[in-house]
Amino acid sequence: MSQHQPKIDLSGSPASVPGFSVGHAALESRYSGVSVVLSPPGTVAGVEVMGSAPATRQLDGLSPGFWDGEVHAVCLTGGSSFGLDAAGGVVAWLEEQGQGIKLGEFTLPKVPSAVIFDLPLTQGQGRPGAETGRAACQAATRGVMARGSVGAGRGATVGKLFGLSQAMKGGLGGASLSVGELKIGALAVVNAFGDIKDETGRLMAGARKAPDSLELADTAAWFLAGGQRSAFQPPDNTTLGVIATNALMDKNSACKVAAMA
Repeated sequence: MSQHQPKIDLSGSPASVPGFSVGHAALESRYSGVSVVLSPPGTVAGVEVMGSAPATRQLDGLSPGFWDGEVHAVCLTGGSSFGLDAAGGVVAWLEEQGQGIKLGEFTLPKVPSAVIFDLPLTQGQGRPGAETGRAACQAATRGVMARGSVGAGRGATVGKLFGLSQAMKGGLGGASLSVGELKIGALAVVNAFGDIKDETGRLMAGARKAPDSLELADTAAWFLAGGQRSAFQPPDNTTLGVIATNALMDKNSACKVAAMA
């Protein structure tokens, strides 16, 4: 039996792991934004894409079979495909800091990026760009991560059983775990179809029974009771996650951790 007992910190995040930092930036007039995880030199990354309609940038090189697994930041953003422009600001900021793969006289930052579909909440106007990505980098800190309707979680919603009019706000959260010298920090942007439960299984947020009600419908119970609804269109549900650790892993191991998560 290990002499080290796991310690969970519900205020933790990837910034709880030495060398990592997290920053958020928002489109003040629109419910959308960007979150960035900055990583220390030599960070190896893997990826698992499970969604049916991903909007991503530079994720393919993190899969097994590609030699280049080093990353310098991860960019998560709202704005669907339009929001991928935010990654350009992250890349430019990293280059200015001299961070990236050195190829001759060039410095090439690698910034895997992914988006959530939050356009319905912004009527299509919430489109973070390079300036928002840069602002998230400038705001990055190794302190306690802000959470809730911040950064990429600013436009997230949950509980869409009856459509957006009876949904609730989602957002961004995180936690960390330490076991002896091993440290793990996680961040999640939850823009899910279903409901949110706490660690005891109690409903915290989700589909509401009526547009003017805060009473929760319990999506799972509704389906188990025989409820039926039309196909899930448009595909506006996304969950993004980043896990940081000081464990020594190659890219294949990192991909396995991502798949398990």
